Amino acid sequence: MTRNRTLAAAALVASLALTTAACGGSKGGGTGDGGATKAAAAGFNAAAEKVVNPSDKKGGTLNLWTSTDADSWDPGRAYYASVWNFERFYARTLLAFDAKPGKDGLKLVPDLAADQPTIAADGKTYTFKLKPGVKFEDGSAITSKDIKYGIERIFAQDVVSGGPTYLINSLDQGQGYKGPYTDTDPNKLGLKTVETPDDTTIVFHLDKADSSFPYLLAMGSASPVPQKLDTGSKYGDHPVSSGPYKFKSIEPGKSVELVRNESWDAATDPFRKALPDTVKLTITSNADDMDARLLDGSADIDFSQTGLSQAAQVKVLQDPALKANTDDPYNGFIRYFTIVPKVAPFDNEHCRKAVLYAADTTALQTARGGSVAGSTYGSMLPPNILGSDDYDPFGLTKGKPDLAKAKEELAACGKPDGFKTTIAVRGNKEKEVNSAVALQTALKAINVDVTVDQYDGKLLASVAGAPDVVHSKNYGLLVVGWGADYPNGAGYMQPLMDGRFIVKNGNSNYAETDDPEVNAWFDQAAAETDPAKAAELYKKINHKVTDSAVYLPIVADKALNYRNPRLTNVFVNQAFGEVDFQALGVSDGK
Repeated sequence: MTRNRTLAAAALVASLALTTAACGGSKGGGTGDGGATKAAAAGFNAAAEKVVNPSDKKGGTLNLWTSTDADSWDPGRAYYASVWNFERFYARTLLAFDAKPGKDGLKLVPDLAADQPTIAADGKTYTFKLKPGVKFEDGSAITSKDIKYGIERIFAQDVVSGGPTYLINSLDQGQGYKGPYTDTDPNKLGLKTVETPDDTTIVFHLDKADSSFPYLLAMGSASPVPQKLDTGSKYGDHPVSSGPYKFKSIEPGKSVELVRNESWDAATDPFRKALPDTVKLTITSNADDMDARLLDGSADIDFSQTGLSQAAQVKVLQDPALKANTDDPYNGFIRYFTIVPKVAPFDNEHCRKAVLYAADTTALQTARGGSVAGSTYGSMLPPNILGSDDYDPFGLTKGKPDLAKAKEELAACGKPDGFKTTIAVRGNKEKEVNSAVALQTALKAINVDVTVDQYDGKLLASVAGAPDVVHSKNYGLLVVGWGADYPNGAGYMQPLMDGRFIVKNGNSNYAETDDPEVNAWFDQAAAETDPAKAAELYKKINHKVTDSAVYLPIVADKALNYRNPRLTNVFVNQAFGEVDFQALGVSDGK
């Protein structure tokens, strides 16, 4: 998932059965009155694992600011993590991530659905019943047909493009369905794999068991859309709300304002607090001005949640009072180098291991912005996903190179005097360029001569994402990053490590890993309904691919964000790697 986006989430049974308790509680908060003192007392990074300044006080205006406009407000077209987070104000789904800090925020709970689905014994059929009393903003009842229609819209990629297409991959099954706009079915509901036997029942038929399927139903692309109010490609100009807020205005590049949706019934909603009367989003082209407004209290929180600018970071970290109102959570990304095994001399695993042992991971961390920007990391499964652990076979978290081992590996790969290689890096990504230069410097110590080749970042899909180009240009190392669209092992690792995901353009399996055992483990995990067993399979995949020395993690990414002391109910939802917007209130009622 893209962090501007990103993101960027086991079967429903797996997620609902998750027993990991949220770390911490609500201590350090208060009622929300006099919130500045109490929020400050909560301390640095407090919202990463607990609720800061809990309160049920309603009223006032929540002021969000951003230096990056939304890609789309149409839930079928949005792919930015911050928009997926914001959608919780206006787009309900059958299932949703629970509004809790810590690991509990990764659980899927019923939202429009009345309960957990009935899942067939073979794992291929999911049946949901809808809650009574759920309505759109115009007061009309939300039915199973509205949910089916909302899903069908994304099949029309010529009209509703840009968002995730996982549901197309899961539900088309050879039908070649092209969406409702060209549907010959009289009701425009011709997708055969989704049935609506009545207005409160929806049935999904899969061609194979897939424990990740429930996560797809928690994406905005599975939210209901009333057919009579669908405006196709212009739907993002005024999406129809099924949540506690509706759009009052959208001015592209300038602002968005949400007001209360009078047709929303809190009795049907298990987790949304709907505390502010109004939610305003101001879009600015001046990121420094936005940071200044955050620190002076005229803005409440950064909508994009990508972290303060370097200058603002320095100011905050040097001032204990300001620092106490910041959080630095993992955001679900790993920034890393791919060591391409199909480009010589990295077709020899010992040459790859030489790079890993020679890497100065403290310098790489510094290149990303230091410890507040991320932690050194030893493998390729982020800390917010079940199955992750502290696996570090090459000692990357020690923070310093092991030149003796690196030279042993050079000798073992037949290159005792070193070799030449090229790093490909997006030239408009400063931190990535800094990382490339840091590795270039470190590898000089073992006589590995590195050329840094910068390319236009918008060409990622056709450069680093095109294996033939990588091979022809002899790119031995690629600087990239990845965050999951849904937080489970498949959501993160499968696009990177499953050989069946390798494509000629837009490829994410940069290492071109195609290990039959790894591919089979992904299939086993997909069919597994026990979350602990699925997590063990994902752990095995992570360990085996890490052992193959095709990845050099730079950091497990973090983002230092500031929260206005007047905010209540502040916590990071791990499913998004961001503060959960819908939970927020304001202590002063203004």
